[in-house]
Amino acid sequence: MSTKKAKVLASLAVAGVLALTACSKPTATPAQEAKGGGGSVTGLSAEAEAIAKERGLKPADVTAALKTYTPSGKKDEAIMFSSSGHAGQVFAIGVPSMRILRSIAVFTPESWQGYGYNDETRKLLKSGSVDGEMVTWGDTHHPNLSETKGEYDGEFLFINDKVHGRIGVIDLKDWETKQIVHNPLNFGDHGGSFVTPNTDYVIEGSQFAIPYIGQEDMKDYKDKYRGLITLWKFDRAKGRIDQSQSFSLELPPYWQDLCDAGKGPSEGLLFCNSINTEMFTGYNKKGDAHWEGGTSAKDRDYMHVIDWKKAEAVFKAGKFEKIKDFPVISMDTVISEGLLHFVPEPKSPHGNDVTPKGTHVVIGGKLVPTTTVYNIAKIKDAIANKKFEGKDPFGIPIIKFEDVLEATVEVGLGPLHTQFDDKGYAYTSLFLDSAIARWSLGSERPQDGWKLIHQEPIQYNVGHLSVYGGDTVKPNGKYLVSLNKWSLDRFTNTGPLYPQNLQLLDIAKEGEEMPVIYDMAMGIGEPHYAQMISTEKLTKSWQIYPQLGWNPETQKPSEHVTKAGEERVERNGNKVDVYMTAVRSHFTPENIEVKKGDIVTFHVTNIDYTKDALHGFGLPPFNVTLSMEPGETTEFTINADKVGTFPWYCTEFCSALHMEMMGYLQIKE
Repeated sequence: MSTKKAKVLASLAVAGVLALTACSKPTATPAQEAKGGGGSVTGLSAEAEAIAKERGLKPADVTAALKTYTPSGKKDEAIMFSSSGHAGQVFAIGVPSMRILRSIAVFTPESWQGYGYNDETRKLLKSGSVDGEMVTWGDTHHPNLSETKGEYDGEFLFINDKVHGRIGVIDLKDWETKQIVHNPLNFGDHGGSFVTPNTDYVIEGSQFAIPYIGQEDMKDYKDKYRGLITLWKFDRAKGRIDQSQSFSLELPPYWQDLCDAGKGPSEGLLFCNSINTEMFTGYNKKGDAHWEGGTSAKDRDYMHVIDWKKAEAVFKAGKFEKIKDFPVISMDTVISEGLLHFVPEPKSPHGNDVTPKGTHVVIGGKLVPTTTVYNIAKIKDAIANKKFEGKDPFGIPIIKFEDVLEATVEVGLGPLHTQFDDKGYAYTSLFLDSAIARWSLGSERPQDGWKLIHQEPIQYNVGHLSVYGGDTVKPNGKYLVSLNKWSLDRFTNTGPLYPQNLQLLDIAKEGEEMPVIYDMAMGIGEPHYAQMISTEKLTKSWQIYPQLGWNPETQKPSEHVTKAGEERVERNGNKVDVYMTAVRSHFTPENIEVKKGDIVTFHVTNIDYTKDALHGFGLPPFNVTLSMEPGETTEFTINADKVGTFPWYCTEFCSALHMEMMGYLQIKE
């Protein structure tokens, strides 16, 4: 951006504030001003005034620009980690600028980062194989930051792959994926990857009931199909999920969905939604044709209340069986040990969110116009005193709805997900109304009670929403991002494939003021869910690797680190090891000769040990592309199965002589 243009934008922003506070009589009502209608932007320079007039800017527009404009060199106050849906990645987005700062490769090869193209990340992707088959795409849905005492700690990020039942672990020291684990017992884990308040476990709920082993006829659905909740044990010291200490709970063949862990007075409990308590299969009776009708026939489904602390003790006591070599607490044991209780919840529930103080849990039912608030103390009392109204067909105790209901709040059509702020408000996405509802928590704002405060229109079918710290014990509540499903007429036409649309709302003030202040197109996958953390909590992120020769996979120095002067080529039979360095603006060695049939492993160390001094390595036609951060050692292996001369080059523009940073691989008969 030119200096002149930057000055004009700054002038516009400052003048917008002046205009809003000017004593002159406005030409529109305050409500119109808040929506961006009426009024004129005054007090600008002639050039800025002309720009405002040409673009039709109103005072509210300029105020919104001031709230989101982040000058060059100034950093965002928060980072939002968003899923990318079928792109298989995670995006880091600055707030309030709404700039994409980084994509993090997880389940999908990504050439810019060399992810899936060197030996380490190829092995990582292979570790997520499904039934022995390597899959190279994922459908990321619910990123969750690691927590300490119910607050984001900025150390790790977890992301689920809905389609294949996998969890990815990202270390936020270098913002790279370190582990992929696959659940052998289910596909379709929409309900992942939620953490307990101290990140003891990462929770994964299966979306679809299936037989754990083999194929079973749908007519035997009730007897042969099962649901699943998996608790993946997280070892914070190692930064990895410990699969040997992880286990699952066998559940009825309802479709378990989103989960949220209790906190404070409710810590130790886990609340999970379910749908299809009808156990509809599409074959129930003649004429049944569509799942959406059959799975939504009943007025109520069941919220699962799971005592995960007690389940952990049952697992450690050895009261489980192995299915596909994975520990599973059988449904009989789940019932006999009192690990699971049901509470009726609204039809087709989706959102499932515990309030910051851990006293209530909020459910959004897609097909009702209300959010339902449950009192967790009453739930615990009902369990302790065995106050049940009956059992489900499998023998799971059911708590009476009225015994634990705190309130129902009529918020609008299609309520989905709820987040919270620091002022005692809850925010619920309304899919059908295309709006965000702000409503008061009666427990936090007794002066308001449990009631709707305001509906803010947004554009086209919002799914999830993300409030700054909005699902922790200490929400910030300054910003809210609406993750919309459609973007019709919001942006320049890009063909039949429209971009997703994220909208930033300012929720800092109480009452009815919570305007949309930014529209952000996302043309690189669906941002399904996101969490927003203060930049100040990401202080453990490295700007450079701790020492030369770092191996990002093991998070320690590589045994193959090569320093300047140590470059060499070693042959052992038909195995060739190339120890190479990269520095602006050359590789050493620059010319490699091998024989056809050799197995050649390159160990490349970026010895440019200074911030942002990246190098890349692209080698045709062997499907090799590397990204080498400062100080990193990386490896790749090729089968020299073709005769020829093949140039490689640095793929990261690194210096004035970047074009000359290359070499030749010669493969001879």
